[in-house]
Amino acid sequence: MTRALLAAACALALASACSAESPAAADAAAQPAAAASPAGTRTVALPATDGRPFVTEEVAQFAEPWAMTFLPDGRLLVTEKAGTLVLYAPEDGRRGEIAGVPEVAYGGQGGLGDVVLHPQFESNRIVYISYAEAGDGGSGAAVARGRLELDGDGGALRDLQVIWRQVPKVSGGGHYGHRIAFDREGKLWITSGERQKFDPSQDMSSNLGKVIRLEEDGRVPADNPFAGQGEVASQVWSLGHRNPLGLAFDPEGRLWVHEMGPKGGDELNLIERGANYGYPLVSDGEHYDGRPIPDHSTNPDYRAPVISWTPVISPAGFVIYDGSLFPQWQGSGFIGGLSSQSLVRIEFDGEQAREAERFPMQTRIREVEQGPDGALWLLEDGGRGAQGRLFRLVPGEETASPQA
Repeated sequence: MTRALLAAACALALASACSAESPAAADAAAQPAAAASPAGTRTVALPATDGRPFVTEEVAQFAEPWAMTFLPDGRLLVTEKAGTLVLYAPEDGRRGEIAGVPEVAYGGQGGLGDVVLHPQFESNRIVYISYAEAGDGGSGAAVARGRLELDGDGGALRDLQVIWRQVPKVSGGGHYGHRIAFDREGKLWITSGERQKFDPSQDMSSNLGKVIRLEEDGRVPADNPFAGQGEVASQVWSLGHRNPLGLAFDPEGRLWVHEMGPKGGDELNLIERGANYGYPLVSDGEHYDGRPIPDHSTNPDYRAPVISWTPVISPAGFVIYDGSLFPQWQGSGFIGGLSSQSLVRIEFDGEQAREAERFPMQTRIREVEQGPDGALWLLEDGGRGAQGRLFRLVPGEETASPQA
């Protein structure tokens, strides 16, 4: 979600990865002093001896949730992989469905994906969604936008229009990517996975394995690095990606994208105009069948990751925090961990970054957002033993911000 919408939302805010472990039990006695909890929340007990500076509240549960974004009135839009867009009100737990979502190719990693508001949502009511769709040759990701009309606890997307598609559609159900973000100039950015087909990441006749930059309506900006080199190539900002599942802009406008590596070699990359990040020709991991891939260090022609993880974290979801509830974390990035069952905090220093902390969450974290209340909101994955819960992270009593 955009930071401009966060500011508008504050006035209407709340009034008060690959194996799974057992979720933590409830502990109703401990309540955060920092901010009032949404109605019906309960505090989830997590290890008290590991020094974590937050309390984790369980707020709600969804069916295989994938992404979320806050509306200016404080309610949430939550995508469920099977194809449902949910409208959820944290303050009282009321929920409904948003109609008008297209049929999705549900299965494997495919289904309904990201949801993002237009930067001028309050005036134009436009919402963007990504999803996997079936077609000739198999399936592929698509991005569509429509006008959101709300009616009580539900609503509909009207005049839905597809503005981007992966080319070509291929067999299989993995590595769609299809995360969405807007920059401060209003350009639309999309991560496009290579669909587990390897070579398309280096093929400029395909937009698989790329980071895409478009105008808000899907047109190609004239200043894209490969503009004029064909309809598909013109969309591309960077290439050589595998399965990018999170993107965020830092306060200076730099774009950071994380992606899942193969067997080892998850990455956080600083995205630069026209750069080639090397996959599948180089990687700090290896193929799942044991075949080696040359390390990034063997070929400086390809852009190396700023952070590389082996063992992997299985990154999913990404936000760079600018709230006041955790003032010590302003400017930090937060990445959800699937197989690592964690929340990873990233510290940035210009064009450098490092993992600063890793908080064990005891379950697979699919999505991370900053709420209008300054809290961190997490979506638990809905597969491999995870339950699809919505969590809210607020300071514990001893770390509560005095202005919260």
